[in-house]
Amino acid sequence: MPAVTIGRMAESPAFADETLAGFIDHLASAAPIPGGGSAAAVAASLAASLVAMVASLSRGRAAYEPYLATIERTDAEGRRLAARCLALADDDAHAYGTFAAAMKMPRATDEEKAGRTAALGEAATVAAQVPLAVVLCCREIVVAAEELAGRSNRNASSDLAVSAHLAVAAAHSAAENVRVNLPTVPDREVADALAFRTDEAVADVERIARAVRSVVAAGSAREPLEK
Repeated sequence: MPAVTIGRMAESPAFADETLAGFIDHLASAAPIPGGGSAAAVAASLAASLVAMVASLSRGRAAYEPYLATIERTDAEGRRLAARCLALADDDAHAYGTFAAAMKMPRATDEEKAGRTAALGEAATVAAQVPLAVVLCCREIVVAAEELAGRSNRNASSDLAVSAHLAVAAAHSAAENVRVNLPTVPDREVADALAFRTDEAVADVERIARAVRSVVAAGSAREPLEK
């Protein structure tokens, strides 16, 4: 399935540059952007940040020295994914704006109708691909959390469980935004592939998140991943 290049609205500031209060005010307003897709991406960013936090709280402690390679790797992964998900929040807002603009295109003539239909199809494809990217990030987040669970600071282990819960919620929320756009995607093979990848990734997120919570609940140390 070919990827669609996602652009940014140059005139729109990045959500990462807003205060938390500012973002929430915008989300609560009557403006359609940001919406649920951006909120899902921000929730995923929080989940990733918690992975990095637990790794940071484990670094430099003698008890967790055997897990240092895992700690360093998951710290970097958490920070990378947090930044990636914030960028996807912007991409989702742009995708929605592009779709909304296509909806307003004229359709008085057959030529205008054809142009509008083509624009809607392209916009819907992007609008489905962006939240799928969020779901896929959520899968990476819970993979990192599972690797860190039982190999990191026990006093912060509940934060990994919180990360897993947030990732599951973000994945399901983003998946809703994939599905709502699929009927307008013109290439049915692409639409079917998007649906399949979304369902598969959400199931993976749920399964791995359960494993994270199980390890946290057990409270036991695990063997290092790297010797």
